Amino acid sequence: MNIGEAANKAGVSAKMIRHYEQIKLLLPARRTAAGYRQYDEHNIEQLRFIRQARLLGFSIRQIEELLSLWQNPQRSSRAVKKVAQQHLQDVEHKMRELAAMQAMLQRMITACPGDEGSACAILEQLSSPESAFSGEPAKK
Repeated sequence: MNIGEAANKAGVSAKMIRHYEQIKLLLPARRTAAGYRQYDEHNIEQLRFIRQARLLGFSIRQIEELLSLWQNPQRSSRAVKKVAQQHLQDVEHKMRELAAMQAMLQRMITACPGDEGSACAILEQLSSPESAFSGEPAKK
């Protein structure tokens, strides 16, 4: 099948397929005599695998590792679990960072009067030499 058909079946764009080939996440497709890419069901399975992993936020490096493990019948589930556990730790860390950003934004928005005056705690905090995440008031 051609790249458009493969993209539709796998739920990705043709542009992403070309990108995955360029970064060597996916082996380059066979080519017809006219130079058109040709994909088979195995390619579609790989593309679906990549799409699912991307939806879960795995990095390209992690997806490379997972693809390698998936295609290796001698793999141990321990190796797969290790990749997933590391990713979960990364996700949990990002969630804590996002929660801290959310709390800071809420404090800044609450502190800003939001009226016709020019005083704005949001702008004051953003222009402060102190980190917005330090939790300490800006020094004047």
